[in-house]
Amino acid sequence: MVLASLATTLDPALIVLIVLGAAAVLFFTELVPLAVTAMLVPIALNLAGVISAKEAFENFSNKWVILFMAMFVVGEGIFRTGLADRVGKMVTQAAGQSKRRLIVIIMLAVGIMSAFLSNTGTVALFIPLVVGVAASAKLKPGLLLMPMAFAASLGGTMTLVGTPPNGAINSEIERAVEAGTIMGGQVAPFEFFEFGKIGLVLFIAGLAYYILIGHRLLPDTEGQDAEDHKSDVTYRKGKVWWALGIFVMVVAIMAWNDKRFPLQTAAMLGACLMVITRCVTMKEAFRSISWTTIFLFAGMMSMSTAMKTSGAAEMVAKFVVSQVNSPHTLLAAAFAITALVTNFMSNTATAVLMAPLGVQMAVEMEVSPMPILMGVAMAASCCFLTPVATPPNTMVLGAGGYRFWDYVKAGWPLQVISFVIGVVGIPMLWPF
Repeated sequence: MVLASLATTLDPALIVLIVLGAAAVLFFTELVPLAVTAMLVPIALNLAGVISAKEAFENFSNKWVILFMAMFVVGEGIFRTGLADRVGKMVTQAAGQSKRRLIVIIMLAVGIMSAFLSNTGTVALFIPLVVGVAASAKLKPGLLLMPMAFAASLGGTMTLVGTPPNGAINSEIERAVEAGTIMGGQVAPFEFFEFGKIGLVLFIAGLAYYILIGHRLLPDTEGQDAEDHKSDVTYRKGKVWWALGIFVMVVAIMAWNDKRFPLQTAAMLGACLMVITRCVTMKEAFRSISWTTIFLFAGMMSMSTAMKTSGAAEMVAKFVVSQVNSPHTLLAAAFAITALVTNFMSNTATAVLMAPLGVQMAVEMEVSPMPILMGVAMAASCCFLTPVATPPNTMVLGAGGYRFWDYVKAGWPLQVISFVIGVVGIPMLWPF
């Protein structure tokens, strides 16, 4: 009743901004679970009369939601068969006892795997391996675990399925074209490996940073024992080749990018085959899905709809554009705001919130939205300043014996490097 009465007295754009602000506070403070906050958004927007019930909840059938769900299952097959474990052990054994060599090889392995698998799952797999390697190399785990977590975030920037924000950006492009906000003949969703044009540069920069400077800023702290992180998973080693074959098939089809075989169809086929070949059980398949990610994505997409239909996106975009004087400054502002916010709330939620603003800001300045949206996508994964920025950062907190300021100390130079690379490099690849 309160929301209904507000709807009759307040401008719809103002209502949307109030709901957005309330959601941001809840995301920052986590007074309620992230998924619950995400679902309160479409509920509030519908009760306030800003969007219909259909518009509020239709995104649960969004193709990116289907894609994410399927890839969680495919990734679970890679883990459950022991394939990921084999790769991890080979990598860590090859590293020897050199601190910098260990950092590089671990970051390479985690980054490459995170480009195709769950960042969280990859880090969960590597924590006991890396802690064990640190012990055998007579190093403190704090010297290795933070670079590993950051590599997971940077690795996810290299492909469409590497991290949910990339899918959120593509979804916004499709939505903007359908709504007529931008012309479909001029723009199209980014292709599977297109994110890697700049994501690979960021990943290499992260490696170089830790080789040259970053390793000196890592805390020499005592973390938890490796026994605390051992998995109770019993691997189905006889299914390794099935899992590998299915994974290669799915990635190949996605890279092929044929309209006759959509991404979500390829991913769901792979998920079904993982169950059919008994690489995973149905129970494991259901449990593998990060429902927080699904609810965050589907729930917050309603905010994107409301931002446009209410005029709130245009209002905010006009204000930002009025404060800048060039497309490059606009990109810098979008990148900086996204990178700052993503360090304190879900990178998926950040991307979903910033994507419609990026489109509208580009429209207001009469430039291509592609560099702005790519900047938002990359910035959403540049989360190096806090332990709550992303699940991998949180997961290594106890294992590495880190404090909050350890992330700031070791992460701020990489945050600045990423900003410079993004603002300078993105316009070269996607002109305004």
